[in-house]
Amino acid sequence: MLNIIQNYAPVLLDGAMLTMKITFTAVIIAAVFALPLAILRTRQERYFRLPVQVFISFFRGTPLIAQLFLVYYGSGQFRPFLMEVGLWGFFRDPVNSALLAFTLNSLAYQTEILRGAIQSVNGGAIEAGRAIGMKATLLYRRIIMPLAYRLAFPALGNECILMLKGSAVASVITVMDLMGQTRRVFSQTFDISTYFAAACVYLLITTGFVLLWRQLERHLIRVH
Repeated sequence: MLNIIQNYAPVLLDGAMLTMKITFTAVIIAAVFALPLAILRTRQERYFRLPVQVFISFFRGTPLIAQLFLVYYGSGQFRPFLMEVGLWGFFRDPVNSALLAFTLNSLAYQTEILRGAIQSVNGGAIEAGRAIGMKATLLYRRIIMPLAYRLAFPALGNECILMLKGSAVASVITVMDLMGQTRRVFSQTFDISTYFAAACVYLLITTGFVLLWRQLERHLIRVH
């Protein structure tokens, strides 16, 4: 394995950087849209709640690799339309397709996590806010969302880690992420320790992320 690291470290490092770029970009974009979808998911009106529920059920109930194939290979079925609206350049790039599939998958999980957190917020705090005349928008901004994010924080961290590990499937559509570069190196060397080296890199990334997330969680507890 030492020879693999010595000879192919720059290649594996490039793959690791692409893995982190795709994963964390997808998670951040999903986080932006997860909040409004989670609020819609908690609404009583069926026409607000049902579309979000269907979206969540589909992306949580199907394999990530199937979603990736649907985006990357499925978009080819609509090539004339996508070319007409100027989107074919986006979908024919495997990195963009992986980013879109990962974003949608993470969005479904983050939305459901936040939905559960919102519904778990102490009712007394909400009633207290209403008692002093807070409108719905201010109530969400000052009471519901800060408490919900505090409750959801550990689960959101787990979702990031699962997405990071799940991102390895991007290599099946020729994305040269960490796993893609590992497969390429293995095809040249036939040295199985290549995969062990890749596993160590994944472990280092996830360990670093866990330590950072714990620090953020401690800071959040001190603030509140």
